[in-house]
Amino acid sequence: MKTSTDELLVFVTVIDSGSITAAAEKLGQTVSGVSRALTRLEKKLDTELVRRTTRRMQLTEEGEAFLQRARAILDAMEEAEESVTRGRERPSGRLRVDAASPFMLHCVAPHMKAFSALYPEIRLELTSNERIVDLLEQKVDIAIRIGTLQDSTLHARALGSSKLRVLAGPAYLAEYGEPKSVEALRAHRLIGFTAPEHLNRWPLRAGGKGKSETLKIEPAITASSGETLRQLALSGWGIACLADFMTAADVREERLVPILGNVLLDERQPVSAVYYQSASLAGRVQCFLDFIAARVRL
Repeated sequence: MKTSTDELLVFVTVIDSGSITAAAEKLGQTVSGVSRALTRLEKKLDTELVRRTTRRMQLTEEGEAFLQRARAILDAMEEAEESVTRGRERPSGRLRVDAASPFMLHCVAPHMKAFSALYPEIRLELTSNERIVDLLEQKVDIAIRIGTLQDSTLHARALGSSKLRVLAGPAYLAEYGEPKSVEALRAHRLIGFTAPEHLNRWPLRAGGKGKSETLKIEPAITASSGETLRQLALSGWGIACLADFMTAADVREERLVPILGNVLLDERQPVSAVYYQSASLAGRVQCFLDFIAARVRL
């Protein structure tokens, strides 16, 4: 008896979701139906693909090999269907995009009216997370990430990079004065991130002339979101280190003032859009990436 594509889809979804229950929810099927399909597939192949315990599921060696083939078959089928419909259908359906709140507020949200005018059949869902999200777990189609990418299993498109600067509001500088050196900066109120810790290393030459060691700061107040840091700096609370993508307009309109330019290192945060390759999503993902890359000048 030959294996069906429905059984392949169940098998791959179970592995990607991490459990039969999660796979059933994702596929819109019953838990018992998914379990039976997986058992039926193993009987047809006369081999155990997944070892099940009460707490976890683990692929067997045969399951690992079969998973790669199953993915290739499903991807090929989706690509074949997409190639037929791509030329005659406009991109449509749900597209869920996640980004840290500063990037979402300053670089994505302002352009979504224009995007929806071009692609009215796409139903956007925008979410903001300050930490890296699991695309499958959170059902995210595209995640925009700031910084060096760690997950090599995802497809990525570089959107550019954004320079980091040390900034303060005019009111703060008028009250406390402008620090002219790294040593003087230590006496000021510094605004930092709750986590990760590396964001509290500022791109300031802290090792003397000709050296490029960055400065580890001791923040007087911390926050999890770059947008919160920006608002604190705008209010005159203290000094922050932020990326141009969220502060360029503030600097241009003199709401924030760059300082310590003489010891500032040219450090830039890469900005990337990451996604899983899926032929069924290809049209929506591609048109969004092309659109946002053309409008976000980093």
